[in-house]
Amino acid sequence: MKNYRNYFEVTRRCLADGGLNLLHTIGGNQSTNHTDPWIGKYIFPNSMIPSAMQIGAAHEGLFVMEDWHNFGADYDRTLMAWRANFESAWPTLREKYGERFYRMWRFYLSASAASFRCRRNQLWQIVLSPNGITRGYSAPR
Repeated sequence: MKNYRNYFEVTRRCLADGGLNLLHTIGGNQSTNHTDPWIGKYIFPNSMIPSAMQIGAAHEGLFVMEDWHNFGADYDRTLMAWRANFESAWPTLREKYGERFYRMWRFYLSASAASFRCRRNQLWQIVLSPNGITRGYSAPR
């Protein structure tokens, strides 16, 4: 949370007036100021999943919200496909990474898929413009 505003300020400073900022991020349904301890220790150190309110507050006054699309309902299938690929490749990886790594990544991919399946986490694609697009943004879907 401490870096959200800074991220948007740097992005705005680097973006031309006619440019677009595409933020593709995992999002949460509730604001928090910490990550899951296990995820923080083993998977994504110093990470945090932002809420819509945190993203909105962080870009306020810097960008115009052009589009916010949620792919979260579909991301469960992506994570399960990654898990299947991981399982298929495991025989060639076993010696290098070991059983502990295997169990941790199976757990991570399965728990993450479940968090999207139950709609606790979301996958957002957010389009922002510095000054607004005159006739509006047409989202290619």
